Amino acid sequence: MQNILIIIHAAPYGSERCLSALRLATALVSRDDKPVVRIFLMSDATVLGLPNQIDGAGNGLQGMVETLVSCGVDIRLCRTCALARGLGELPLIAGTQIGTLAELAEATLLADKVITF
Repeated sequence: MQNILIIIHAAPYGSERCLSALRLATALVSRDDKPVVRIFLMSDATVLGLPNQIDGAGNGLQGMVETLVSCGVDIRLCRTCALARGLGELPLIAGTQIGTLAELAEATLLADKVITF
């Protein structure tokens, strides 16, 4: 079984990089061989962990995040990045959590593949 780490730096809205990362993660967990997928949100991507966001077109990424969590994907927000953006005490999408750089380092060492967006 493959172990895949996806690191997202891009803000959830404004480009399609975050959406593309979530779409890839969804395709990976839908495979019959069920790779282990972890997502680590860094920089402006940490905002993705906040619930109830809707873009100008009335869409949101929360449903994709919730689906990935329900499929067992571990989604963590960089603690330093989240704190720098005032997210430390805010409620997060259920199943997501604040993570540390040490946890990212461990996930990187365990990963067969690391993909960044």
